[in-house]
Formats: sequence, C-alpha cells, structure tokens
Amino acid sequence: MKQISGGVTAAKGYKASCCEANIKYKDRTDMAMVVSEVPCECAGTFTTNVVKAACVQWDQKIVYGGGKLQAVVVNSGIANACTGKEGWDACEATAKAVEANLGIAADTVAVASTGVIGMQLPVEKLVNGVAKMSGTLTDTEEAGTLASKAIMTTDTINKEIAVTFEVNGKTVTRGGMSKGSGMIHPNMCTMLGFLTTDLAIDKALLQEALSAVVKDTFNMITVDGDTSTNDTLLLMANGLAGNEKITGKGQAYDAFVEALSFVCTFLARKMAGDGEGATKLFEAHVVNAKSKEDARTLSRAIVGSNLSKAAIYGCDANFGRFLCAMGYSGAQFDQNDVELFFVSKAGKLQVFDKGTPLAFDEDFARKIMEESEVTVFVDMHEGEESAKAWGCDLTYDYVKINADYRS
Repeated sequence: MKQISGGVTAAKGYKASCCEANIKYKDRTDMAMVVSEVPCECAGTFTTNVVKAACVQWDQKIVYGGGKLQAVVVNSGIANACTGKEGWDACEATAKAVEANLGIAADTVAVASTGVIGMQLPVEKLVNGVAKMSGTLTDTEEAGTLASKAIMTTDTINKEIAVTFEVNGKTVTRGGMSKGSGMIHPNMCTMLGFLTTDLAIDKALLQEALSAVVKDTFNMITVDGDTSTNDTLLLMANGLAGNEKITGKGQAYDAFVEALSFVCTFLARKMAGDGEGATKLFEAHVVNAKSKEDARTLSRAIVGSNLSKAAIYGCDANFGRFLCAMGYSGAQFDQNDVELFFVSKAGKLQVFDKGTPLAFDEDFARKIMEESEVTVFVDMHEGEESAKAWGCDLTYDYVKINADYRS
C-alpha cells in the first residue's frame, strides 16, 4: 500500500465539483458533488441517534435496500434534520436535479447535509447548485480538494487522503474525504465521510468490511460527547480498476481491508485533532487489556472525559483524572495492575506504576504535554488486547464557537 496525493477523485472514474450555493454561508463554497462514470456497489454506516436527519433516512433506503450509488451531493450550513416531510422533499428534489442534469437515476443519488439542526433547506438553491456543479465536474486532484473544503462547517482544515494497493496484479486506488469538528462522539462514525475506490468487489463484502473497520476508526473518536443526527459514511466501488471481482475472503480482501483501515484511521485522526477550539490531538492507547471491548471502552473513556481533556489543554500531568475516567468506564480491572505513561515527540514519562504514584519531573511532563499530539499510554497487564481512541483538548474556544453556532 502506498499513500498518494489526492482525495475522492484519485480512483478511476470519479469526478467532483463544488459551488457557492448560498445555502447559509455567503462568502464560501457550500455544496459539493462526487460522481462516478458508472453505478457503484455501495456500503454505508449511519448515526445511531434516534433523531435522524432526512438525508440519513434517504441514504439508508438506498444502501440497505440493496441499491447502487452513482452520485453524492453534499451541502454545508444546514443539516436538514428535524425538518419533517419538507426535509425529505428536499432530498428528493436534489436527487431529481442530478437526474435532470446528468441522466443519473435519482434512486442512485445519495445526499448529505451538515450544519444547523431545525432549519429548512432552500430547495431552489439546492437545485441551482446541482445545475452549476453538473457543468464543472472534473477528475482533477484540485476538484477533489475543493470538494473537501466545500463540505466544511467549523472545521479549520479540509480532510482528504488517497492510497493505492495491489489486488491480483492490478493497481487499485482508494480516495476519501470527510468533515467533522464538533458534535463528534463515537457511536457510529460521527461525521460525514465519503470514500471512493475503483475496486471490483461484492456488495455484501463491501458492507462487512466497512462495518468492521468503523469500530476501530471512526467509532473511536470523540470531541464533545454529542452524537450527531447526520452521521453518514458512504463507500462507493465502481470496479474500473479491472481486478477480478472479490467475492470471498482471502488475500485480495485482506489487502482491501488494510487500505480501508488506513484511510479511515487517517481521516478519523484528522477530525479528532481538528475538534472545535482544539489545540492538540489527544490519543489514548490501551494495551494488554482482558478483551478488545475493554480496551475500546477504556481508551474511549480517557479521551472522552472533560477533566482529562482540560488537563491536556493545560499541560497538567494530573494522571488521577485519566485513572478516574477508566474507573467509571464500565470495564472491570484491578488498578494494582495498571501502568500509565505520558508520550509525545518530546519523550515518554511513567507517572503511575501498578497502584502506586511515581515521583516525576513536572517540567519534563509539561514539555511532553506541550506537543501538538499527546498520548496517554496505559498498560493493563491483564490480557493481550489493545485499542486506540482519539479526541482533543477542551479549550475556551469550544464554548465560544458553540454559544452562537446558529447565528
């Protein structure tokens, strides 16, 4: 596997475009579209929030109904959540606009929205946006990058990646883009994400792989403990790489899963580090736990604790906060088995040793925690399973951003 430059247009047969539709924002692009030359096998995962946006319900009907995807239209600024029948009608109007402009069947068009909950989408602007983008679709790397920027809300950076890997002598490419900065909590994938590949693969295997990979990537990030109404992750596979279609598990399937995991991990970390108001990526790495689920539970609890996040922001090596979060996580363990370390590019420092606090150099601890990426490393000494979770520090700016988000 090799990481290359690019995003959703890197794989064969995909084009992208974006435009200023003035959905809510007045000074930036706010709509994006990704289109495949041919219909794609598709897979998806969606929010577990009972309150689901209209676009989530629209996409679930396609993905879980056994349909194919050929296009995705995304808008930022308004979430199209809690919008009743009018919200569903906006999805349908968007899909039909793609059909009218590009001849792509409306039931193969996914839609996604991000932004303020409870506002109605201006349908005429959506339809006009689709018309604009239909005339400017291109397969260039720049088009993919611009699309990744158009779907941002409070994100400070766009998030995209592309890789190549080999399947039965054929070079296969996977690209992806995502957005996410606030209302991020590990309970599906907690963001918008769009993955493209030119791999030929069975639909059931595509879904199985995506559902499995999500557990240790997008499900392991948190910014603020809030699970969004709009979480959507879509994976499209158009088969244009020309590989023999993957219909069962084996070496080819494993290569695909490895590449998928790499891409999803990269995007997940990017979102966690770009949390609203964040200054640092905060990672928890738990090793030697009794079970995989314990490792996941413990690592998520560490990065999800507001007190832990505040300590990371303040560069305060208050290890008791991390142990406390582990203790109420629900995982059962003996604190007298636990070792805890702080790790970053500046070094590694043990502060807790099997039930006993250690004397440590506070200045060195601060130096470690001042880095832009900080890890709390925990050795449970109770098994062989491990997991990583990602979050960010909690800053004053998080409150400022969310105090006036709607206005």
